[in-house]
Amino acid sequence: MQSEDIKIDDIYRILFGEVPLAFLVEAVLRTVIVFVILITAMRLLGKRMAGQLNKNEMIALSTLAAAVGVPLQAPDRGLIPAIIIAVIVVLIGRLVSTWAFKSQRFESLSQDRMAILVEDSVLQMKELAKTQITHERLVSHLRSKGIVHLGEVKRVYFEAGGFFTLIKNQDGEVKPGLRILPEWDRDFVEEQQLSVDFVCSACGYTLDKTSKDPCPHCGSNGREQAIFTLP
Repeated sequence: MQSEDIKIDDIYRILFGEVPLAFLVEAVLRTVIVFVILITAMRLLGKRMAGQLNKNEMIALSTLAAAVGVPLQAPDRGLIPAIIIAVIVVLIGRLVSTWAFKSQRFESLSQDRMAILVEDSVLQMKELAKTQITHERLVSHLRSKGIVHLGEVKRVYFEAGGFFTLIKNQDGEVKPGLRILPEWDRDFVEEQQLSVDFVCSACGYTLDKTSKDPCPHCGSNGREQAIFTLP
């Protein structure tokens, strides 16, 4: 299309493009066929596609979307290539799922591995760096679960699917820990009961009160009083 063909008052071109009106009827038929293709492909890929997607399923879904989008809008493109692509995507998806079911090593290779971000109330700084999860993102998730300090946390797993799993300490296991409340919320921070214990202000590791050495867990020089949950 040349620049002189662009006219602001060309309503037909703006609404329908440069295809004849008959293509609108064909577009309806193409949409129905593509919809059936997608429903069939999703059904063959399994029930997981209706739930939370893993990386392989996201790739399959994106490939299907890219394949079927063109023939919906381009009258010079047929539906057969889209059908072929959908068949290949389904076959590869089912093959990968089968291998992942049979081999845990292949599952970890194809879908990534789980990481422990908090272990026994201590932030695992190396795992945070590997997974590129920021400190604020992690503690904001903990706050959303009602956690005030790390002493309440037994484990936080960062699952291969990209979501967090929180396991809390039982009532008898809760210990003083690093505060994760935002600094600017002074009223709520001052309501918390201070402990006699000191923890690393970076990772929450319990420190010797008499020692001024860096944290043996993460090497940080920061320290602060731990807090514990009031009954």
